[in-house]
This record gives sequence, C-alpha cells and structure tokens, in this order.
Amino acid sequence: MKKGFTLLELLIVIGILAILSTTMIIVINPAEMLKKARDSQRISDLSTLKTAISYYITDAAVPSIGATTQCFSSNVTGCTCLNLTASTSTTQVIDGTGWIPIVFTGVTGGSPIANLPQDPNASTLTGNPSRYYVYLTSSTTTNTFTLVANMESIYYSNGGTGNVESTDGGNIDTLYEVGTTQILTATSNNCLPNTGT
Repeated sequence: MKKGFTLLELLIVIGILAILSTTMIIVINPAEMLKKARDSQRISDLSTLKTAISYYITDAAVPSIGATTQCFSSNVTGCTCLNLTASTSTTQVIDGTGWIPIVFTGVTGGSPIANLPQDPNASTLTGNPSRYYVYLTSSTTTNTFTLVANMESIYYSNGGTGNVESTDGGNIDTLYEVGTTQILTATSNNCLPNTGT
C-alpha cells in the first residue's frame, strides 16, 4: 500500500495557505507600514534639524538663520511662493548654500549634522508636491524658525493613533510643525505662506 497525499488533500492545504497569506497581507498592510516608516524618518529628520539649528544659534556669536522661507522636495514645480529648489546634491550641503541657509560648518567642534535631509518619499507628483520639508523664519523676531513636514501614513496623520500633526503645538492640524515658534498660518494648495511674525 502506497502512502502519500491525494490531490484533494494537497488542494485543501494550498487553499488554507492562500487564505492565511491573504489574511496576513491585509492585516499587516505593507504599503501602510512603508508610509509609517517614512513618517518616522520625517519626524527624526525634523528633530535632528531642530537640534542642529538650536545648537548653531547657541554657539554662534552673531547667528544668521536666514530671512526667507525655504522648501525642499524631490520633485518641485508649481509652487513659486516657497522658493522651491530642485533635488540636487547642492541642496543638501551644510555650508549655508543648501535649502537651509545656515553655515553649520562654522559651529565650534564641527557641524552637528553631516548634510541636510530630504523627504524620504521621492515619488511626489510634478507640479503638485505633497511631501516636502519646509524651513520658515520670522521676519520680525530674531532667531525664530519653524520646520514643517507632511505625514503620509494613517498612523501619524491627524486622527491617527500616533497623530503628530494636530498634537505638535502648531497652527495647522494637517502638517507636522516643530521649531522655536509657529509661523505657519494657512495653506493654499501647495503654498505655505509665512506670516512674518
């Protein structure tokens, strides 16, 4: 007598495995996990930038943090109000010519960061960038700044379990804002105007 599996038994096992793997994919949701990982990177990047800028302000005898709004996105046409810069290696330099106009190389003991970060999602739409980093400075208050990012995961977005957008103390509940002051007041499509206060 031969021992082995019948065709019916094999089909049943394959069917059960297919159902289990489909259920796992639905429960885990890999696309959302990737968005959550990129949002974690955004939070880390802005925290690092905030610390580096604060350290520069404390260290410099006469700090100069710039007087214009700057933005960095991977694919950025159509938002002239932010003075957007295309993605090149020069936008990430820390010598004052990058997308944040601060000379980090002049900090005592060396720069607190190696280069300026860029948003981790390079798949933004041309003419309608939805993922970006923004650096705003106040035209009336010395050494005040705000850093802004746009979260993409359900977890970190406004209303999510790990909501950072409406709980960050900022003025816009759908953007993540950190810094010494909250300058941002309104959004209009891709444009984030600086109130200058």
